[in-house]
Amino acid sequence: MTTTAPPPSTAATNGTRASLARPAKKEKLPRELDPRNPNFRMQALMDKGSLELITPDDDSGMLAAVGTIDGNRVVAFCSDATVMGGAMGLQGCDVVVRAYERAVNEGVPILGIWHSGGARLAEGVLSLHAVGQIFHAMTQASGKIPQISIVLGFAAGGAAYGPALTDLVILAPEGRIFVTGPDVVRSVTGEDVDMLRLGGPDTHGRRSGVVHIVADDEADAIARGRALATLLASQGQTADDVADTDLASLLPESAKRAYDVHPLINGLLDDGSMIELHARWAPNVTIALGRLGGRTVGVIANNPLRLGGCLDALSAEKAARFVRMCDAFGVPLIVLVDVPGYLPGVGQEWDGVVRRGAKLLHAFGEAVVPRVTLVTRKAYGGAYIAMNARSLGATRVFAWPGAEVAVMGPVAAVRILHRRKLAEVADDMRPQVETELAAEHERIAGGVEKAVEIGVVDEIVTPAETRSALAHAIREADTGLRGGHSNIPL
Repeated sequence: MTTTAPPPSTAATNGTRASLARPAKKEKLPRELDPRNPNFRMQALMDKGSLELITPDDDSGMLAAVGTIDGNRVVAFCSDATVMGGAMGLQGCDVVVRAYERAVNEGVPILGIWHSGGARLAEGVLSLHAVGQIFHAMTQASGKIPQISIVLGFAAGGAAYGPALTDLVILAPEGRIFVTGPDVVRSVTGEDVDMLRLGGPDTHGRRSGVVHIVADDEADAIARGRALATLLASQGQTADDVADTDLASLLPESAKRAYDVHPLINGLLDDGSMIELHARWAPNVTIALGRLGGRTVGVIANNPLRLGGCLDALSAEKAARFVRMCDAFGVPLIVLVDVPGYLPGVGQEWDGVVRRGAKLLHAFGEAVVPRVTLVTRKAYGGAYIAMNARSLGATRVFAWPGAEVAVMGPVAAVRILHRRKLAEVADDMRPQVETELAAEHERIAGGVEKAVEIGVVDEIVTPAETRSALAHAIREADTGLRGGHSNIPL
């Protein structure tokens, strides 16, 4: 078959006049070639040859199917952005509801690929009612099956709340999530904002916390969805032969130096298995899914590189939601503690640190999955309790040699307890006196040895035996129970 080359473009033939020419109108691709075709996106999500449609490929605006991801059975639905921009009407919403019914009945994960402008205006309140039925189905499934959203285009209006009701949200660079668009915002508030700033990756990946993962491109977004579905659908069991490695080199020698906790988490988990969530939102706490000895686990870790590792309002909320999600799906928790306390300040109180901090206490206190704590350097004050302390029912609490478990650091403590005495000491002698008093306070109040003696720490382990100790503790406690709690924040 011969082909005819297209005529030269204006830009190629008219020289400088090209800059004045109006851009050529983008040719609309036939549906079977349009990359937004839901069939293409669903085929990319599922294992090759496993896709089986459970709804007709029509103009409803949604497509649903069953299939496998890495051999694990899943249900998925996808917005049809080639039909009315993926707008959802009665038929399209019914597709999603039926997909949820199928997933709940089979007890398998459900993945939604979103590219929708919201409810169909032409159907009026009927479409709003139908969208509400999707929200009801999602809420009823919460804590029963994993729900993963992959946002590849617009998720506007009612379609914005769909992903937000699910457990995990992945956003492609072209994805935009917002309840009201720029034109409405401008007309109501006078704010001049574009779609990227209103609902793009930076907004939801760093500021709002709506998005768990910001992908590099559409293919990466789908690949991340597959990886998360595999972790939650195929958890495996903790192996007995977890190889140990000395983790001490992953922290600085000086206990006063800040460090990035990510290498420690990577060193603890099986190679290449770590998937971090909310990497840029509330980064003073790091949360991740991964595997330890083949068993899917969740990790919560203070990150001293950010705010010194302090807990604050946002990080407490971030951690609490993650704890509840892992508890709902039977995922054991590993909690890495190096926390100087809660971040003080008027701003924190106004941001609801009491309310949000209470969520974290509640989440750990109600969790039934195995949850093992490791204190690497320090655990002080109320943050000591909030990071899965023995008093909240931790399965096991380990500590590295030299770790500190206390109300506060010894120097800070003696500055309060011996305020008057220190005021009488000459300035040049005060550091020496503080050091002596701090040593005496630590001897009386007790460090990690005292914590072991009273039972709030079960065992001191070296960094070189940490992996096997944690894996053994999880294996011994792993009962396979599911918490059955809703993962949606209170």
